Amino acid sequence: MSSPAPSPSPVRVLLVEDDELMRRSFTVALERYGYELRAAADGLTGLELFRDEPFDLIILDVMLPGLDGIGLCRRIRESSLVPVLMMSARGDGLDVVAGLEAGADDYVVKPVDTYVLVARIRSLLRRATYASAPASSPDGAAGEVLSFGDLTVDTAGMEVSVGGRPVALTPTELKLLLEFAAHPGVVLERHTLLRNVWEYGWDGDSRVVDLCVQRLRRKLGRERIETVRGFGYKLRR
Repeated sequence: MSSPAPSPSPVRVLLVEDDELMRRSFTVALERYGYELRAAADGLTGLELFRDEPFDLIILDVMLPGLDGIGLCRRIRESSLVPVLMMSARGDGLDVVAGLEAGADDYVVKPVDTYVLVARIRSLLRRATYASAPASSPDGAAGEVLSFGDLTVDTAGMEVSVGGRPVALTPTELKLLLEFAAHPGVVLERHTLLRNVWEYGWDGDSRVVDLCVQRLRRKLGRERIETVRGFGYKLRR
C-alpha cells in the first residue's frame, strides 16, 4: 500500500510592522488563512530574519524604526527576488513610489481589510509560482524561445538574457515582460496590464505599472519598451 502524498508546506510570510496591535492583528488573521508567520517590529530585526530563514513572501511597512521599509526592501533585493508587498499609511505620496522603485511588487494602503491583503498576497504568490513553472501555449505545446534583437526570453525555462547575459527578474517583472513578449509591437494599456499581471479586478493604481516598467528598462535597456503617450506601453519588435 502506497504511503499518502506529503501535505504541502505552509507558505512562510515575513511581516515587518512596528505597530504592535497591527502586527498581532495581521499575524492572527493570516494564520487563519493557513500562512506561517514570522514577525518583526523593526527593519534591522526583519533583515536579520530574512537572512536567517527562507520566506515565500515578505510584507513591509514603510515607516519602520532602525531601518525603514524602503531601505529594507533595497537590502532584500540585493540578494533575493522574493515577492515583496509594501504597506503604506499614505497611498498618494512618495512612499508608494519609493517602495516600488526599491523593488516592491505591489502595495496596499493602511488601514487594509484582511480580504484585500489576502487577495494581494495570493496574486503575488501566483506570480511567483508562474515564474518558476514552464510556460505552455494555449494548445498545450511547450514554451518557446522568443528573440527581440539581443533580448531573449525562454518561456519554457523562464529565463531572460540580453546579449547572452542572464538577467535576474522578480516574478512580477518576469510576468510583465512575458505579457509584452506575447504581444510584440502591440500597445498594452495600463489597465490591461493591471488586470493581466497584477490581477486587479478593479481600477488599480497605474503607478505600479509605470514603476515596474522603469525597473525593466533599467535591467533590459531603456529602448526595449516604448511609451505610447496617452495609451500605454509596447515592446519594440
